[in-house]
Amino acid sequence: MLDTLKQIYRNRWFRFGIVTLIYILWFIMWMKSYWMLIGLPIIFDFYITQKVNWTFWKKRDAPKTPLVEWVDALIFAVVAASLIRMCFVEAYTIPSQSMEKSMLAGDYLFVSKVAYGPKLPNTPLSFPFVHNTMPFSTSRRSFVEWVKRPYRRIAGLGTVQRNDVVVFNFPEGDTVVLQDQVSSYYTLCRLYGRGYIKNNFDLVVRPVDKRENYVKRCVGIPGDSIEVRHGQLLVNGQPQDNVGLRQYNYTVRTNGTTINAKRFEQLGVARSDQHYNPAEGAYHLPLTDGMADQLRAYSSVSEVLRDDNVDSTGQMWRLIFPHSPDCAWTEDNFGPIWVPQKGATVQLNAQNLPFYRRIIAVYEGNDLQVRQGQILINGQPAMSYTFQMDYYWMMGDNRHNSADSRYWGFVPEDHVVGKASFIWLSLDKDKSFLKKIRWGRMFSKVR
Repeated sequence: MLDTLKQIYRNRWFRFGIVTLIYILWFIMWMKSYWMLIGLPIIFDFYITQKVNWTFWKKRDAPKTPLVEWVDALIFAVVAASLIRMCFVEAYTIPSQSMEKSMLAGDYLFVSKVAYGPKLPNTPLSFPFVHNTMPFSTSRRSFVEWVKRPYRRIAGLGTVQRNDVVVFNFPEGDTVVLQDQVSSYYTLCRLYGRGYIKNNFDLVVRPVDKRENYVKRCVGIPGDSIEVRHGQLLVNGQPQDNVGLRQYNYTVRTNGTTINAKRFEQLGVARSDQHYNPAEGAYHLPLTDGMADQLRAYSSVSEVLRDDNVDSTGQMWRLIFPHSPDCAWTEDNFGPIWVPQKGATVQLNAQNLPFYRRIIAVYEGNDLQVRQGQILINGQPAMSYTFQMDYYWMMGDNRHNSADSRYWGFVPEDHVVGKASFIWLSLDKDKSFLKKIRWGRMFSKVR
């Protein structure tokens, strides 16, 4: 029986049939890339007629040497891993604390591309297994733009749902200041002036698929209304569903004594988050509501208050979306704001244009100008605008330590990368050796 199966597998027509079937199902039927039909004659020649030596790095019918076997294995691994990474799952790490305590810095994730449908690369010519820069470099690009492709997403298992944890390309990452890649270029321009930034720093421009990856929770889907009142998120007028472990900044006052470091470790407060001001006898800590309740029970703690940020300087509009002096909003008191939906039409005026300016001019590629109070789109007067894409509102569960939609606005559908599925490894930077591994989080589902 085993010998029969081996003979079937070695039959070139059988192998040709299997490879052709997979090729048609994957590239032609799923990806609908009909130009890939030109690959069928190549597959036929490779397995059947063998007129061309497609494996040019080795001589035909010559015995395989160890070097040739290694080259064969390497090429197969790169191609297979690249296709899996593009169409099915991709590894991702949580570098910051913006999603604590639902997700922790040091969590390693698998991100499902098929959850919302794989997004085909805008820049397909790039160095494998890196994102936007070459290994061991912070500035040398890992891609070339000789070939550019428009946004296209192939069929997936569903669409982005409210409360999903989503990985996406940073919407304001089209221009990056090399000396400060963490900060938004547009925020720096609002703070210091565009001319100053341009004249004193090095700038790079990146296509959509090569912008930095962010991970946040989708709290608003197309058509939703979003508002934050004293830190409480309201979606369509109702408090957000009780999902994840939301964390806020608290002021914790004591009777003059300090809190033992072991207590903080038991609570799960990282060392870098333990800020004590001896002058006021208070800690400033990021805590969940449950952690705050535990601290209130400590005999040395006299008061635990959640921060409620207000605009005391009148300059928060430079940081908070929609970046208009007419909107005196903060991260704790924000909105209401409507999340645009594909096909929906809004009336445009001077008051609401700041909400949709970047959508119209950047994400959907129109020439937007305002002349003598009149709004012009592609040179024509515009009283309204119809959206060409769906948009989403993303927020971190660490509400006071998350650069999210409250700062830079809507996330277009063509920026969505995939859904965070499960944690395969988690490392605690405050621990050493095997203690670094958070065993209880390994292979846990992202919620």
